[in-house]
Amino acid sequence: MARKGQHFQHYTKEFKMKAVKMYEEGNKSYNTLAEELGLRSSTQLKNWVKTYREGKSFDDQRGKDTKSDKPFIGRPKTTFK
Repeated sequence: MARKGQHFQHYTKEFKMKAVKMYEEGNKSYNTLAEELGLRSSTQLKNWVKTYREGKSFDDQRGKDTKSDKPFIGRPKTTFK
């Protein structure tokens, strides 16, 4: 869980694509490439490769409301007489 005041590293789409291409074309492991590229964790690279293989985009999802298409989630309000 994130702590108050914690800052996260953000990577560009180009950097992510470069990292994925390096993994796909080379014979290096996730850990080796993560160290070479200066990533904090090889899990980031694994997630990027998974996203690429599924055909999804690397668009930034921060600040997007995922519930905007379903405004009435949950039980309905109860009115008392």
